[in-house]
Parts: sequence; C-alpha cells; structure tokens
Amino acid sequence: SIHEATRIMNKEDGVVVDLRTGKEFAGGHIVGAINIPSSEFANRMSELDQYKDSPVILVCKMGQHSSGSSKTLKEAGFSNVKRMTGGMAEWTGANLPVVKTKAKEKGKEKGKGK
Repeated sequence: SIHEATRIMNKEDGVVVDLRTGKEFAGGHIVGAINIPSSEFANRMSELDQYKDSPVILVCKMGQHSSGSSKTLKEAGFSNVKRMTGGMAEWTGANLPVVKTKAKEKGKEKGKGK
C-alpha cells in the first residue's frame, strides 16, 4: 500500500523504482525515485545492483505492470522487493508529494514560442 511504501522509504531506506515512461515520470514522481521504464528494465536492471540488500519498491502507473519486473529482480538475487498497490494513481489520489521534472525528449522542445 502507499502507507507501507512510505514507511519502508522513511524507516528502512527503501529505494523507489518508477517503471513508467520518462514523460510520465517527469510529470510527477516520488521524491528520490529512480526511473527505469519497464520496456528498458531487462537492459538497465544492473543500475540497481547496489540495492540488492535494500528494500526495493516498484511503482508503475496503476500497480498492475510491476509483477514482471518484481520477478526479474527476485531471480537476480534481490532479497526484498515490493510492489506498490495502486501505483502512482493511488499515490497522487492521496495527495502525497511528487516532484516534477522536465521530460527528456529527443528532438522535441514542447512549449517553446508560446
């Protein structure tokens, strides 16, 4: 749940891995979250090796697409992997804090000239 995720982040130094696209991540994500889109997860999973013994909380848009990444991490030896129920939809619905950043889009500069 979002409450358990918050507890793990605050009390156990849990690491949040946001599986949404870069654009979705830029639109609002949990403070300190690492963005590895699920479509790139298999190729970028090694970026998380330093967290093998830490609680890792997987977050997606609605809480339905993190099971595959969870299984992959567990098979790779990660000892404490959790999936956040309801995903970012539930997090933002509860008015919990998010950070917004500029999306990294190649060849596009939105909002220029307005």
